[in-house]
Amino acid sequence: MQYPDDMAAPTLGQDQSGIRFGPLGPPGTGLPRTLSPAALGNLPGMLALLHTSPVHVPVFDALRDEEAPDLTLHHLVRPELLERARAQGPEAVAEDVAAALAEATHDGARSALCTCSTIGSVAEAAGAALGLPVLRVDRPMAAAAVAAGPRIVVLATVESTLAPTEALIAEEAQRAGREVRMRTVLVPGAWERFESGDTDGHLSMVAAAARGVRDAEVIVLAQASMAPAAEGLDAGVPVLSSPRLGLRAAAQRAASDTSFSGLRTT
Repeated sequence: MQYPDDMAAPTLGQDQSGIRFGPLGPPGTGLPRTLSPAALGNLPGMLALLHTSPVHVPVFDALRDEEAPDLTLHHLVRPELLERARAQGPEAVAEDVAAALAEATHDGARSALCTCSTIGSVAEAAGAALGLPVLRVDRPMAAAAVAAGPRIVVLATVESTLAPTEALIAEEAQRAGREVRMRTVLVPGAWERFESGDTDGHLSMVAAAARGVRDAEVIVLAQASMAPAAEGLDAGVPVLSSPRLGLRAAAQRAASDTSFSGLRTT
């Protein structure tokens, strides 16, 4: 059974991200018009997205068009952050993550969404130090997993993602006052397919791993790159992915923020 994409995103408390998202435009492009840093600084809000793969840019542009067409996305793509985090651990890239977020602030961002699960906790911490609210894209998914039931299986294609995802789900479980039992499954060879450009092969391996899961009430796809594998997938239990829920949480926060007037660039 595929987890419904149209579910309401879990409510995120201010202590989880402190994030405030604001709408801008133009719809249909995912990119702001070219403005100087000074001009951008006068705008009421812009959502920066920190990616570690360029494939996420069109994915989040499309989700923005569906979920919140008046929301401006400012993309920062840093593949080297994931490469180093995989080799040396997420904390090894903390300074570079902070530098990327500082660049986003300079470009006019009022908040940021980190779409890489491996460095999500580092990004949230760096944002707090900079005074830039940062939300890791998998936090709403983790909250939804905790709500779905105590037996949670986490699938990942990159080993460095497993520990941060486990920690995040445990954090959300503690916040919700629930006990959970987690198991993690690494899908061997799938990431190599993704890196080689074999997207179909990558997603096929992820889907096969999900169908093979037993004794679970919910399956979590730990990385944003795995999300398309959930489409049309009958795994017998909900299969959660992060991109739509993460962006929806951002858009809902924008819609409820009365300090933003709906201004958008043209």
